Amino acid sequence: MNKEEATMIGFEIVAYAGEARSILVEALSKARNGEFDEAERLVGEANESLVDAHNVQTNMLAKEASGENIELGFIMVHGQDHLMTTLLLKEIVTDFIELYRRVGD
Repeated sequence: MNKEEATMIGFEIVAYAGEARSILVEALSKARNGEFDEAERLVGEANESLVDAHNVQTNMLAKEASGENIELGFIMVHGQDHLMTTLLLKEIVTDFIELYRRVGD
C-alpha cells in the first residue's frame, strides 16, 4: 500500500472518529439535561461510526500482517490518534451518563 492509499484510509478514520466524537459530545449534553434514553441512543449511533473506523483500521492491519508493505504518513497517525481518543471519550461519556442518571434519582 502506497502512502497516498494509506493517507486516504487515514482521512476515512478521521471522518468516522470525528463523527463519533461529535455525537458523543451531544450524548453527554442530553444526559446532563436528564434525557437518558436519547443519550444512550446517541452513544449507540456513535458506536456505529467507531465500528466503521475500526473496520477500516483492521483491514489495514490485516494487509500489513499478511506481508504487504504499508507506507504511513502523518495523516494516518492523526487518524489513529482521533480513533483512540474517541474510544476513550466513549468510555468516559458512558460513565458520565450513568453518573447523571444516579444523581437524578
